[in-house]
Amino acid sequence: MTGLPRRLRALPLRSRLALLVATAVAVAVAAVAAACWFVTQQQLEQQLDKTLRGSKVDQIYLSQLYAYCQGGSSQEPRPFTGVTVQLIDSQGTVCIASEAATSKLPVTPEDLEVAKRERSYALHTETAENGTDMRVYTTPLEVRGPGAQAGSLALSTARPMSEVTAPLSTLAWVLFLVAGIGVVGAGAAGLWIARTGLRPVDDLAHAVEHVAETEDLTIRIPAEGEDEIARLSRSFNAMASSLATSRDRQAQLIADAGHELRTPLTSLRTNIELLARSDETGRAIPPDDRKALMTSVKAQMTELAALIGDLQELSRPDAAQPGPLQVVALHEITRNALQRARLRGPELTINAELAPWYVRAEPAALERAVVNVLDNAVKFSPARGTVDVVLHRGELTVRDHGPGIPAEDLPHVFDRFWRSPSARQLPGSGLGLSIVARTVQHAGGQVTLSPAEGGGTVASIRLPGAPQPPPGA
Repeated sequence: MTGLPRRLRALPLRSRLALLVATAVAVAVAAVAAACWFVTQQQLEQQLDKTLRGSKVDQIYLSQLYAYCQGGSSQEPRPFTGVTVQLIDSQGTVCIASEAATSKLPVTPEDLEVAKRERSYALHTETAENGTDMRVYTTPLEVRGPGAQAGSLALSTARPMSEVTAPLSTLAWVLFLVAGIGVVGAGAAGLWIARTGLRPVDDLAHAVEHVAETEDLTIRIPAEGEDEIARLSRSFNAMASSLATSRDRQAQLIADAGHELRTPLTSLRTNIELLARSDETGRAIPPDDRKALMTSVKAQMTELAALIGDLQELSRPDAAQPGPLQVVALHEITRNALQRARLRGPELTINAELAPWYVRAEPAALERAVVNVLDNAVKFSPARGTVDVVLHRGELTVRDHGPGIPAEDLPHVFDRFWRSPSARQLPGSGLGLSIVARTVQHAGGQVTLSPAEGGGTVASIRLPGAPQPPPGA
Protein backbone atom coordinates (compact mmCIF):
# COMPACT_ATOMS: atom_id res chain seq x y z
CA MET A 1 0.00 0.00 0.00
CA THR A 2 2.93 2.32 0.56
CA GLY A 3 4.21 1.84 -2.99
CA LEU A 4 1.15 3.37 -4.66
CA PRO A 5 1.33 6.77 -2.92
CA ARG A 6 5.06 6.93 -3.69
CA ARG A 7 4.32 6.26 -7.34
CA LEU A 8 1.64 8.93 -7.31
CA ARG A 9 4.04 11.43 -5.76
CA ALA A 10 6.55 10.59 -8.49
CA LEU A 11 4.07 11.67 -11.20
CA PRO A 12 3.93 15.28 -12.41
CA LEU A 13 1.39 17.46 -10.63
CA ARG A 14 -0.86 17.78 -13.69
CA SER A 15 -0.92 14.00 -14.11
CA ARG A 16 -1.86 13.55 -10.46
CA LEU A 17 -4.65 16.11 -10.78
CA ALA A 18 -5.97 14.46 -13.95
CA LEU A 19 -5.81 11.04 -12.27
CA LEU A 20 -7.60 12.33 -9.19
CA VAL A 21 -10.32 13.96 -11.31
CA ALA A 22 -10.78 10.79 -13.33
CA THR A 23 -10.91 8.70 -10.17
CA ALA A 24 -13.45 11.01 -8.55
CA VAL A 25 -15.63 10.98 -11.66
CA ALA A 26 -15.30 7.20 -11.93
CA VAL A 27 -16.43 6.74 -8.33
CA ALA A 28 -19.33 9.16 -8.81
CA VAL A 29 -20.41 7.55 -12.10
CA ALA A 30 -20.11 4.07 -10.59
CA ALA A 31 -22.26 5.09 -7.64
CA VAL A 32 -24.90 6.67 -9.89
CA ALA A 33 -24.86 3.70 -12.26
CA ALA A 34 -25.22 1.19 -9.41
CA ALA A 35 -28.08 3.19 -7.91
CA CYS A 36 -29.76 3.42 -11.31
CA TRP A 37 -29.32 -0.32 -11.90
CA PHE A 38 -30.78 -1.34 -8.52
CA VAL A 39 -33.69 1.08 -8.81
CA THR A 40 -34.47 -0.26 -12.29
CA GLN A 41 -34.24 -3.83 -10.99
CA GLN A 42 -36.73 -3.12 -8.25
CA GLN A 43 -39.07 -1.39 -10.66
CA LEU A 44 -38.95 -4.25 -13.16
CA GLU A 45 -39.49 -6.87 -10.46
CA GLN A 46 -42.41 -4.91 -9.05
CA GLN A 47 -43.85 -4.59 -12.56
CA LEU A 48 -43.46 -8.35 -13.15
CA ASP A 49 -45.16 -9.12 -9.85
CA LYS A 50 -47.95 -6.70 -10.72
CA THR A 51 -48.38 -8.42 -14.09
CA LEU A 52 -48.58 -11.85 -12.41
CA ARG A 53 -51.09 -10.62 -9.88
CA GLY A 54 -53.25 -9.19 -12.66
CA SER A 55 -53.10 -12.29 -14.87
CA LYS A 56 -56.59 -13.83 -15.42
CA VAL A 57 -56.83 -17.48 -16.44
CA ASP A 58 -60.08 -18.54 -18.14
CA GLN A 59 -62.20 -20.86 -15.99
CA ILE A 60 -63.04 -23.04 -18.98
CA TYR A 61 -59.34 -23.56 -19.65
CA LEU A 62 -58.76 -24.43 -16.01
CA SER A 63 -61.67 -26.93 -16.06
CA GLN A 64 -60.29 -28.52 -19.24
CA LEU A 65 -56.80 -28.67 -17.75
CA TYR A 66 -58.05 -30.25 -14.56
CA ALA A 67 -60.20 -32.77 -16.46
CA TYR A 68 -57.24 -33.64 -18.69
CA CYS A 69 -54.94 -34.13 -15.74
CA GLN A 70 -57.56 -36.37 -14.03
CA GLY A 71 -58.02 -38.49 -17.19
CA GLY A 72 -61.56 -37.35 -17.71
CA SER A 73 -60.79 -35.79 -21.10
CA SER A 74 -58.58 -36.75 -24.01
CA GLN A 75 -58.40 -33.22 -25.34
CA GLU A 76 -55.25 -31.46 -24.11
CA PRO A 77 -55.60 -27.70 -23.67
CA ARG A 78 -53.02 -25.58 -25.42
CA PRO A 79 -50.71 -23.76 -23.01
CA PHE A 80 -50.68 -19.93 -22.71
CA THR A 81 -48.03 -18.08 -24.62
CA GLY A 82 -45.38 -16.61 -22.31
CA VAL A 83 -47.12 -17.85 -19.15
CA THR A 84 -46.70 -21.15 -17.40
CA VAL A 85 -49.88 -22.41 -15.69
CA GLN A 86 -50.05 -25.38 -13.38
CA LEU A 87 -52.45 -26.70 -10.78
CA ILE A 88 -51.37 -27.98 -7.39
CA ASP A 89 -53.56 -29.99 -5.02
CA SER A 90 -53.14 -30.23 -1.27
CA GLN A 91 -50.96 -33.35 -1.70
CA GLY A 92 -48.44 -31.50 -3.87
CA THR A 93 -49.52 -33.14 -7.14
CA VAL A 94 -48.87 -30.90 -10.13
CA CYS A 95 -51.19 -30.75 -13.13
CA ILE A 96 -49.74 -29.11 -16.26
CA ALA A 97 -50.30 -29.41 -20.00
CA SER A 98 -47.93 -31.89 -21.64
CA GLU A 99 -46.67 -29.29 -24.09
CA ALA A 100 -45.55 -27.16 -21.14
CA ALA A 101 -44.11 -30.07 -19.14
CA THR A 102 -40.55 -28.85 -19.61
CA SER A 103 -41.56 -25.68 -17.78
CA LYS A 104 -42.87 -27.58 -14.79
CA LEU A 105 -42.13 -25.76 -11.55
CA PRO A 106 -41.18 -27.30 -8.22
CA VAL A 107 -43.78 -27.16 -5.47
CA THR A 108 -42.68 -25.23 -2.44
CA PRO A 109 -44.08 -25.42 1.11
CA GLU A 110 -45.61 -22.00 0.52
CA ASP A 111 -47.53 -23.37 -2.48
CA LEU A 112 -48.87 -26.25 -0.37
CA GLU A 113 -49.99 -23.85 2.33
CA VAL A 114 -51.91 -21.92 -0.33
CA ALA A 115 -53.51 -25.16 -1.62
CA LYS A 116 -54.52 -26.03 1.95
CA ARG A 117 -55.96 -22.55 2.41
CA GLU A 118 -53.40 -21.78 5.10
CA ARG A 119 -52.24 -18.60 3.33
CA SER A 120 -53.80 -16.35 0.76
CA TYR A 121 -50.96 -16.35 -1.82
CA ALA A 122 -47.31 -17.13 -2.41
CA LEU A 123 -44.85 -15.15 -4.51
CA HIS A 124 -41.35 -16.49 -5.14
CA THR A 125 -38.71 -17.23 -7.76
CA GLU A 126 -37.99 -20.81 -8.80
CA THR A 127 -36.06 -22.66 -11.48
CA ALA A 128 -38.16 -24.74 -13.89
CA GLU A 129 -37.18 -28.19 -15.08
CA ASN A 130 -35.78 -26.70 -18.29
CA GLY A 131 -33.44 -24.51 -16.20
CA THR A 132 -35.34 -21.27 -16.71
CA ASP A 133 -35.69 -18.95 -13.74
CA MET A 134 -39.36 -18.18 -13.26
CA ARG A 135 -41.27 -15.76 -11.09
CA VAL A 136 -44.16 -17.77 -9.57
CA TYR A 137 -47.43 -16.44 -8.20
CA THR A 138 -49.67 -19.01 -6.44
CA THR A 139 -53.29 -18.36 -5.35
CA PRO A 140 -56.16 -20.61 -4.07
CA LEU A 141 -58.49 -21.96 -6.79
CA GLU A 142 -61.92 -23.65 -7.05
CA VAL A 143 -62.43 -25.40 -10.41
CA ARG A 144 -65.90 -25.38 -11.86
CA GLY A 145 -67.15 -26.81 -15.06
CA PRO A 146 -67.72 -30.12 -16.85
CA GLY A 147 -65.71 -32.93 -15.30
CA ALA A 148 -64.41 -30.76 -12.43
CA GLN A 149 -64.55 -32.06 -8.88
CA ALA A 150 -64.58 -29.94 -5.76
CA GLY A 151 -61.33 -29.92 -3.88
CA SER A 152 -58.55 -27.77 -2.48
CA LEU A 153 -56.40 -26.58 -5.37
CA ALA A 154 -53.84 -23.86 -5.98
CA LEU A 155 -53.13 -22.09 -9.24
CA SER A 156 -49.54 -21.20 -10.03
CA THR A 157 -48.85 -18.76 -12.85
CA ALA A 158 -45.27 -18.02 -13.74
CA ARG A 159 -43.37 -15.75 -16.10
CA PRO A 160 -39.69 -16.01 -16.97
CA MET A 161 -37.25 -13.80 -15.04
CA SER A 162 -35.68 -12.97 -18.38
CA GLU A 163 -38.31 -10.24 -18.61
CA VAL A 164 -36.31 -8.59 -15.81
CA THR A 165 -32.76 -9.81 -16.39
CA ALA A 166 -32.65 -9.09 -20.11
CA PRO A 167 -33.43 -5.35 -19.76
CA LEU A 168 -31.08 -5.19 -16.76
CA SER A 169 -28.25 -6.71 -18.81
CA THR A 170 -28.84 -4.21 -21.59
CA LEU A 171 -28.96 -1.40 -19.06
CA ALA A 172 -25.72 -2.61 -17.43
CA TRP A 173 -23.90 -2.53 -20.78
CA VAL A 174 -25.27 0.91 -21.57
CA LEU A 175 -24.25 2.22 -18.15
CA PHE A 176 -20.81 0.63 -18.52
CA LEU A 177 -20.24 2.27 -21.90
CA VAL A 178 -21.55 5.64 -20.73
CA ALA A 179 -19.47 5.45 -17.54
CA GLY A 180 -16.36 4.52 -19.52
CA ILE A 181 -16.85 7.40 -21.92
CA GLY A 182 -17.50 9.70 -18.96
CA VAL A 183 -14.37 8.62 -17.13
CA VAL A 184 -12.18 8.94 -20.22
CA GLY A 185 -13.72 12.34 -20.96
CA ALA A 186 -13.26 13.41 -17.34
CA GLY A 187 -9.63 12.34 -17.42
CA ALA A 188 -9.02 14.28 -20.63
CA ALA A 189 -10.87 17.30 -19.27
CA GLY A 190 -8.98 17.03 -15.98
CA LEU A 191 -5.66 16.92 -17.82
CA TRP A 192 -6.64 19.95 -19.93
CA ILE A 193 -7.83 21.86 -16.86
CA ALA A 194 -4.67 20.91 -14.96
CA ARG A 195 -2.47 22.09 -17.79
CA THR A 196 -4.43 25.34 -18.13
CA GLY A 197 -4.65 25.98 -14.39
CA LEU A 198 -1.01 25.10 -13.73
CA ARG A 199 0.39 27.17 -16.58
CA PRO A 200 1.19 30.02 -14.11
CA VAL A 201 2.98 27.44 -11.96
CA ASP A 202 5.00 26.38 -15.00
CA ASP A 203 5.84 30.04 -15.62
CA LEU A 204 6.89 30.35 -11.99
CA ALA A 205 9.04 27.22 -12.24
CA HIS A 206 10.69 28.52 -15.41
CA ALA A 207 11.29 31.87 -13.71
CA VAL A 208 12.89 30.19 -10.69
CA GLU A 209 15.07 28.03 -12.93
CA HIS A 210 16.04 31.12 -14.92
CA VAL A 211 17.00 32.96 -11.73
CA ALA A 212 18.99 29.93 -10.50
CA GLU A 213 20.89 29.66 -13.78
CA THR A 214 21.45 33.35 -14.60
CA GLU A 215 20.99 35.10 -11.21
CA ASP A 216 18.80 37.57 -13.08
CA LEU A 217 16.47 39.06 -10.46
CA THR A 218 14.74 41.45 -12.85
CA ILE A 219 12.34 38.80 -14.12
CA ARG A 220 8.69 39.23 -13.13
CA ILE A 221 5.65 36.98 -13.52
CA PRO A 222 2.28 38.47 -14.58
CA ALA A 223 -0.17 38.17 -11.67
CA GLU A 224 -3.84 38.47 -12.57
CA GLY A 225 -6.78 37.78 -10.28
CA GLU A 226 -6.98 37.05 -6.59
CA ASP A 227 -6.59 33.26 -6.53
CA GLU A 228 -3.80 31.28 -4.94
CA ILE A 229 -1.74 31.20 -8.15
CA ALA A 230 -1.91 34.99 -8.44
CA ARG A 231 -0.89 35.34 -4.79
CA LEU A 232 2.02 32.96 -5.38
CA SER A 233 3.10 34.99 -8.41
CA ARG A 234 2.92 38.25 -6.48
CA SER A 235 4.87 36.68 -3.63
CA PHE A 236 7.57 35.54 -6.05
CA ASN A 237 7.73 39.00 -7.62
CA ALA A 238 8.01 40.59 -4.18
CA MET A 239 10.74 38.10 -3.20
CA ALA A 240 12.66 38.75 -6.43
CA SER A 241 12.33 42.50 -5.91
CA SER A 242 13.56 42.20 -2.31
CA LEU A 243 16.50 40.03 -3.38
CA ALA A 244 17.37 42.46 -6.16
CA THR A 245 17.18 45.38 -3.74
CA SER A 246 19.29 43.48 -1.21
CA ARG A 247 21.88 42.64 -3.82
CA ASP A 248 21.95 46.24 -5.02
CA ARG A 249 22.36 47.43 -1.45
CA GLN A 250 25.14 44.91 -0.91
CA ALA A 251 26.92 46.09 -4.05
CA GLN A 252 26.37 49.69 -3.03
CA LEU A 253 27.65 48.93 0.48
CA ILE A 254 30.81 47.39 -0.93
CA ALA A 255 31.31 50.31 -3.30
CA ASP A 256 30.66 52.89 -0.60
CA ALA A 257 32.87 51.07 1.90
CA GLY A 258 35.66 50.92 -0.69
CA HIS A 259 35.25 54.63 -1.38
CA GLU A 260 35.25 55.55 2.29
CA LEU A 261 38.26 53.34 3.02
CA ARG A 262 40.21 54.65 0.07
CA THR A 263 40.41 58.22 1.38
CA PRO A 264 42.00 57.53 4.79
CA LEU A 265 44.16 54.77 3.30
CA THR A 266 45.45 57.11 0.58
CA SER A 267 46.23 59.81 3.12
CA LEU A 268 47.81 57.29 5.46
CA ARG A 269 49.91 55.82 2.66
CA THR A 270 51.11 59.29 1.58
CA ASN A 271 52.17 60.25 5.09
CA ILE A 272 53.95 56.93 5.67
CA GLU A 273 55.75 57.23 2.32
CA LEU A 274 56.95 60.71 3.30
CA LEU A 275 58.29 59.37 6.58
CA ALA A 276 59.91 56.38 4.86
CA ARG A 277 61.51 58.56 2.15
CA SER A 278 62.90 60.81 4.84
CA ASP A 279 64.58 57.84 6.52
CA GLU A 280 65.84 56.42 3.21
CA THR A 281 67.33 59.67 1.90
CA GLY A 282 68.61 60.84 5.24
CA ARG A 283 66.83 64.15 4.88
CA ALA A 284 65.24 64.87 8.22
CA ILE A 285 61.77 66.30 8.28
CA PRO A 286 61.41 69.43 10.41
CA PRO A 287 60.11 68.53 13.88
CA ASP A 288 56.89 70.48 13.46
CA ASP A 289 56.18 68.86 10.11
CA ARG A 290 57.02 65.41 11.46
CA LYS A 291 54.71 65.97 14.40
CA ALA A 292 51.95 67.07 12.04
CA LEU A 293 52.50 63.93 9.93
CA MET A 294 52.32 61.67 12.97
CA THR A 295 49.17 63.43 14.16
CA SER A 296 47.63 62.91 10.72
CA VAL A 297 48.62 59.24 10.75
CA LYS A 298 47.01 58.74 14.14
CA ALA A 299 43.86 60.53 13.00
CA GLN A 300 43.63 58.39 9.86
CA MET A 301 44.16 55.23 11.91
CA THR A 302 41.42 56.32 14.31
CA GLU A 303 39.08 57.02 11.39
CA LEU A 304 39.83 53.62 9.85
CA ALA A 305 39.18 51.85 13.16
CA ALA A 306 35.87 53.72 13.59
CA LEU A 307 34.81 52.93 10.01
CA ILE A 308 35.64 49.23 10.40
CA GLY A 309 33.71 49.15 13.70
CA ASP A 310 30.70 50.76 12.03
CA LEU A 311 30.86 48.25 9.18
CA GLN A 312 30.99 45.36 11.62
CA GLU A 313 27.98 46.78 13.47
CA LEU A 314 25.92 47.10 10.31
CA SER A 315 26.98 43.71 8.94
CA ARG A 316 25.45 41.98 11.96
CA PRO A 317 21.95 40.54 11.26
CA ASP A 318 19.01 42.26 12.94
CA ALA A 319 18.36 39.21 15.10
CA ALA A 320 21.99 39.02 16.26
CA GLN A 321 22.47 42.08 18.44
CA PRO A 322 25.61 42.43 20.60
CA GLY A 323 23.79 41.35 23.73
CA PRO A 324 20.37 40.66 25.24
CA LEU A 325 17.94 43.45 25.99
CA GLN A 326 18.11 44.81 29.51
CA VAL A 327 16.29 47.42 31.55
CA VAL A 328 18.57 50.46 31.41
CA ALA A 329 18.26 54.07 32.52
CA LEU A 330 18.11 56.20 29.41
CA HIS A 331 18.85 59.37 31.41
CA GLU A 332 22.07 57.85 32.78
CA ILE A 333 23.18 56.72 29.33
CA THR A 334 22.45 60.19 27.96
CA ARG A 335 24.38 61.79 30.83
CA ASN A 336 27.45 59.63 30.05
CA ALA A 337 27.17 60.46 26.37
CA LEU A 338 26.99 64.17 27.23
CA GLN A 339 30.35 63.97 29.00
CA ARG A 340 31.96 62.62 25.84
CA ALA A 341 30.21 65.23 23.71
CA ARG A 342 31.50 68.07 25.93
CA LEU A 343 35.03 66.75 25.49
CA ARG A 344 34.66 66.79 21.71
CA GLY A 345 33.15 70.27 21.67
CA PRO A 346 34.63 72.17 24.62
CA GLU A 347 33.76 75.54 23.07
CA LEU A 348 30.05 74.64 22.82
CA THR A 349 27.35 75.21 25.40
CA ILE A 350 25.37 72.03 25.98
CA ASN A 351 22.16 72.44 27.97
CA ALA A 352 20.60 69.25 29.32
CA GLU A 353 17.28 68.50 31.01
CA LEU A 354 17.04 64.81 31.72
CA ALA A 355 13.97 63.31 33.38
CA PRO A 356 14.22 59.70 34.60
CA TRP A 357 13.19 57.14 31.99
CA TYR A 358 13.84 53.40 31.93
CA VAL A 359 13.79 51.40 28.71
CA ARG A 360 14.54 47.87 27.58
CA ALA A 361 17.55 47.88 25.25
CA GLU A 362 21.14 46.69 24.83
CA PRO A 363 23.16 49.15 26.96
CA ALA A 364 26.31 49.46 24.83
CA ALA A 365 24.42 49.77 21.53
CA LEU A 366 22.00 52.35 22.99
CA GLU A 367 24.83 54.43 24.40
CA ARG A 368 26.60 54.36 21.05
CA ALA A 369 23.40 55.51 19.32
CA VAL A 370 23.02 58.46 21.72
CA VAL A 371 26.71 59.33 21.29
CA ASN A 372 26.29 59.34 17.49
CA VAL A 373 23.34 61.74 17.71
CA LEU A 374 25.25 64.06 20.03
CA ASP A 375 28.37 63.85 17.83
CA ASN A 376 26.32 65.02 14.84
CA ALA A 377 25.00 67.95 16.87
CA VAL A 378 28.53 68.88 17.99
CA LYS A 379 29.94 68.43 14.48
CA PHE A 380 27.44 70.74 12.79
CA SER A 381 27.15 73.37 15.53
CA PRO A 382 28.89 76.68 14.87
CA ALA A 383 31.75 77.83 17.10
CA ARG A 384 30.56 78.77 20.58
CA GLY A 385 27.12 77.51 19.61
CA THR A 386 24.49 75.88 21.78
CA VAL A 387 23.15 72.34 21.86
CA ASP A 388 19.90 71.64 23.74
CA VAL A 389 19.30 68.12 25.05
CA VAL A 390 15.92 67.24 26.62
CA LEU A 391 14.63 63.89 27.85
CA HIS A 392 10.95 63.99 28.72
CA ARG A 393 8.59 60.99 29.01
CA GLY A 394 10.66 58.73 26.81
CA GLU A 395 11.45 61.27 24.07
CA LEU A 396 15.08 62.39 23.78
CA THR A 397 15.49 65.52 21.62
CA VAL A 398 18.84 66.95 20.57
CA ARG A 399 18.69 70.38 18.93
CA ASP A 400 21.64 72.14 17.36
CA HIS A 401 21.86 75.60 15.76
CA GLY A 402 23.86 74.58 12.75
CA PRO A 403 23.08 74.99 9.03
CA GLY A 404 20.30 72.40 9.19
CA ILE A 405 19.40 69.68 6.68
CA PRO A 406 17.77 70.57 3.35
CA ALA A 407 14.28 69.13 2.90
CA GLU A 408 15.38 67.10 -0.13
CA ASP A 409 18.07 65.38 1.96
CA LEU A 410 15.85 64.34 4.90
CA PRO A 411 14.63 61.06 3.29
CA HIS A 412 18.26 59.86 2.96
CA VAL A 413 19.75 60.75 6.34
CA PHE A 414 19.44 57.17 7.66
CA ASP A 415 20.88 55.51 4.53
CA ARG A 416 24.24 53.81 4.83
CA PHE A 417 27.22 55.97 3.79
CA TRP A 418 24.93 58.82 2.80
CA ARG A 419 26.37 62.22 3.57
CA SER A 420 25.01 65.60 2.59
CA PRO A 421 27.19 67.68 0.26
CA SER A 422 27.92 70.11 3.09
CA ALA A 423 29.21 67.30 5.32
CA ARG A 424 31.50 65.52 2.86
CA GLN A 425 34.52 67.56 3.97
CA LEU A 426 33.94 66.72 7.64
CA PRO A 427 35.24 63.56 9.33
CA GLY A 428 32.88 60.63 9.51
CA SER A 429 31.80 57.52 7.66
CA GLY A 430 28.17 58.24 6.96
CA LEU A 431 27.16 55.20 9.02
CA GLY A 432 26.36 56.83 12.36
CA LEU A 433 22.69 57.58 11.76
CA SER A 434 22.18 54.13 10.16
CA ILE A 435 23.44 52.57 13.38
CA VAL A 436 21.19 54.88 15.42
CA ALA A 437 18.10 53.87 13.41
CA ARG A 438 18.96 50.18 13.67
CA THR A 439 19.51 50.29 17.45
CA VAL A 440 16.38 52.33 18.18
CA GLN A 441 14.17 50.12 16.01
CA HIS A 442 15.51 47.01 17.72
CA ALA A 443 14.51 48.54 21.06
CA GLY A 444 10.99 49.18 19.74
CA GLY A 445 11.39 52.93 19.27
CA GLN A 446 11.51 55.53 16.52
CA VAL A 447 14.08 58.11 15.48
CA THR A 448 13.47 61.18 13.30
CA LEU A 449 15.38 64.22 12.08
CA SER A 450 13.56 67.45 11.25
CA PRO A 451 14.41 71.12 10.70
CA ALA A 452 14.29 73.26 13.84
CA GLU A 453 12.57 76.62 14.08
CA GLY A 454 15.11 79.39 13.71
CA GLY A 455 17.67 77.11 12.03
CA GLY A 456 19.43 73.93 12.92
CA THR A 457 18.21 70.36 13.25
CA VAL A 458 16.18 68.46 15.85
CA ALA A 459 16.95 64.77 16.34
CA SER A 460 14.23 62.92 18.24
CA ILE A 461 14.47 59.43 19.73
CA ARG A 462 11.29 57.91 21.20
CA LEU A 463 11.58 54.72 23.22
CA PRO A 464 8.87 52.85 25.13
CA GLY A 465 9.48 52.62 28.85
CA ALA A 466 8.50 54.06 32.22
CA PRO A 467 9.77 56.75 34.64
CA GLN A 468 10.35 54.03 37.26
CA PRO A 469 12.24 50.76 36.82
CA PRO A 470 10.06 47.62 36.91
CA PRO A 471 10.18 45.55 40.12
CA GLY A 472 13.20 43.30 40.23
CA ALA A 473 15.07 45.18 37.48
